[in-house]
Amino acid sequence: MPNLLQLWSIFLGTVIGLLPIINPLAAAPTFLAITEGNDDARRRNQAMKGCLYMVVILVSFLIGGSFIMSFFGISIPGLRIAGGILLTGIGMNMLTAHRTTSEEQEEREAARQKRDISFSPLAMPMLSGPGSIAVTLGFTSLAQDWIDYIAIIAGIIVVAFVTYLTLRIAGRVVRFVGPVGVNAMTKIMGFLLMAIGVQFVVNGVLGVVTDPEVLRVFRETPGR
Repeated sequence: MPNLLQLWSIFLGTVIGLLPIINPLAAAPTFLAITEGNDDARRRNQAMKGCLYMVVILVSFLIGGSFIMSFFGISIPGLRIAGGILLTGIGMNMLTAHRTTSEEQEEREAARQKRDISFSPLAMPMLSGPGSIAVTLGFTSLAQDWIDYIAIIAGIIVVAFVTYLTLRIAGRVVRFVGPVGVNAMTKIMGFLLMAIGVQFVVNGVLGVVTDPEVLRVFRETPGR
């Protein structure tokens, strides 16, 4: 009988970990810009396909995470520390960085010229970029059994559904919240992302210092 509390914790942790970095509210204005001229049905189709692609990408990295770690000799604490550093950096950028209007305009013009933007740039890198992929790889350290993977996948699907709903009503959301509200939400999510990243690093360091092999070497070191 699976531990329901543990499954709920993994599911909730997946949702809380992915939502700030995917940040569909901040992606809404860009989505509107790159789908400018499309009718409502076309935008809905692009949003749905983009979110489906996002689920496929993240689940693929989740399932293949163990193989990637074993192939490159990456330990779970090392993965947590690396992912935590990456998340902390992304969170700091969300708090402080401001892109110029010309940079945004160039990206939007390039995206607007694409006939189908659902995979690129919507699914990758806007929704499932390096940050969300790193977080998903980090979730492999939480999975002890196949049922844990199902809980993580369920969390990814919920995040994709929330993202789809946000993009679906993107025009109304942006008009209601306004540029100041979008900026404030981005900063809040950036701070939350920094906190998650720091916690990843702390858990990784604790995993290293409490490793039995490390403790054995420490005890056997002369002068200790």
